[in-house]
Amino acid sequence: RVQLLESGGGSVQAGGSLRLSCAASEYMYSIGWFRQAPGQEREGVAVIEDHSRATYADSVKGRFTISRDNAKNTIYLQMNNLKPEDSAMYYCAAQSYSSDVLRWSDYHYWGQGTQVTVSS
Repeated sequence: RVQLLESGGGSVQAGGSLRLSCAASEYMYSIGWFRQAPGQEREGVAVIEDHSRATYADSVKGRFTISRDNAKNTIYLQMNNLKPEDSAMYYCAAQSYSSDVLRWSDYHYWGQGTQVTVSS
């Protein structure tokens, strides 16, 4: 069974930065970050596929960067210029065969999540 372990969440002020990490128990072709704020639907944030092809939600383009270290089966999400609306539980998810890589419902494996809170 694939396991995903997130780390790196926390609380920052608006304009600050955080770096999330997700360690997978094995190589995953497509893997990324999703988030869910209270009372809102889960949404895709950033996904990275093999050969480091990355896809971002419009709301985070230019502020977030996803990367992967295949030797460690680990992905990272560098989040800069954080805004209060970025506050959410962030989940790592892997293994989607969908052409819409940001569609959360197509992912098979999920981590437990890490909380990100941005204060104004």
